[in-house]
Amino acid sequence: MERGLIKTSMGYIHYRATGQGKPIILLHPLPRSSVMFIELMEALRERRRVFAPDYPSYGMSDHVSGHPTIGDYARVVTELMDALGVERADIYGDTVGTYVAVELANAYPNRVEKIILANLPYYPTKEYMKERHTPFKAQYRTDSTGFPQTRTMEEILEKDAGHTPMNSTQSWLDRDNVSLIETGRDMWQALDAITVYDFHGNLDRLQVPTLLIWGEHFPYTQHREHAKRRVKNSRELVIKGGRFLLPVDHTDEVAQAILTFLG
Repeated sequence: MERGLIKTSMGYIHYRATGQGKPIILLHPLPRSSVMFIELMEALRERRRVFAPDYPSYGMSDHVSGHPTIGDYARVVTELMDALGVERADIYGDTVGTYVAVELANAYPNRVEKIILANLPYYPTKEYMKERHTPFKAQYRTDSTGFPQTRTMEEILEKDAGHTPMNSTQSWLDRDNVSLIETGRDMWQALDAITVYDFHGNLDRLQVPTLLIWGEHFPYTQHREHAKRRVKNSRELVIKGGRFLLPVDHTDEVAQAILTFLG
């Protein structure tokens, strides 16, 4: 696995890369990092040149202050593409990464071929979004300064099973805990960014071919019919027995779906 740092308008961005062929960029969920895509990158590398960046403030990228927007994250991805000599790419977004993928496709249509949206967190209304975000944030323990604390398997399965892989392992949880520490007090920047993003409008504007992948047991799968109606040029796959972070415990199925869709 290759690693690198690219200087952008939002500081140095860390990325992982592997493989050969046409490029695909993987956009991670939060408050995590590109380390969650190692299995998927290994599964795709025989057919694709795979890049997985860490957002500003996440993983091993530089931290930024203030309130980054989804547009900021998308712009940084294009800056990364410029530095790596990637003119156009397919985009895979996971949960919050779906928002960045949609923004890339709409704001930079000449840079994007197709997009894959995995476990898109679809909110029917802004009020519903707030209702979901408040308890989601509350179940993360922090110290007196707001710095996140690591979690045990028992704790995460009790409080937040919906945001764990169906077959959670200690290896996954170790990576999850490291991602928390790397992000620190900035862990909610991307979540706050989606609260002010016009996701419904941007879904309606999508023109690129889109694959929607859902974990059967992921909490937002119940809203997939609403999402399908908005994303007109789309196909859909529901992975049986899947939940959160499908590439971790359904690696081969996700990789094959991506490769088949991309052609």
